Amino acid sequence: MSEENEVITGIEVPIFLKYNFTAGASPTRFLARVKEGVLTGQRCPKCKQVYVPPRGACAGCGVPTEEEVELADKGTVQSFTIVSIPIPGNPIEPPFVVANLVPDGANISFIHLMSECDNADVHIGQRVQAVWKPEEEWDYAMDNIKYFKPIDEPDVPIEKIGKLPVTGLEG
Repeated sequence: MSEENEVITGIEVPIFLKYNFTAGASPTRFLARVKEGVLTGQRCPKCKQVYVPPRGACAGCGVPTEEEVELADKGTVQSFTIVSIPIPGNPIEPPFVVANLVPDGANISFIHLMSECDNADVHIGQRVQAVWKPEEEWDYAMDNIKYFKPIDEPDVPIEKIGKLPVTGLEG
């Protein structure tokens, strides 16, 4: 086959996608409260699980969730990852920790950054608290919380993470 008739089987091209997100009723209420510096969840009327951020329905039971539950900005590390590879477009330089955190008063974790700690010291059951941006910078976004940092409270045993009541102090 001559060069002018060469079959092209692939090319490398950078692709950038821009998304516009429209929040439903539950996420809208959640983000409005985050703008006020308050974390909220919703309790399932059937299984009593508290979801954060609220989804409007229980993933397990399939029923609507409407009861709003105010949550602490403290929580427990359920799992974590130390990110060591740079992520294109991400301003955070590796290595950094991304953790699944169960806020006090909730059963279900959400993902956020951890900082003000040695990455090697992060562990499951560790107690953490939110570090908020200055209030004048707050918007309708979870990045009002810059990150979570470890606090001097006893670890939560693995079998009790996400079980109510959640205070991090029960034995």
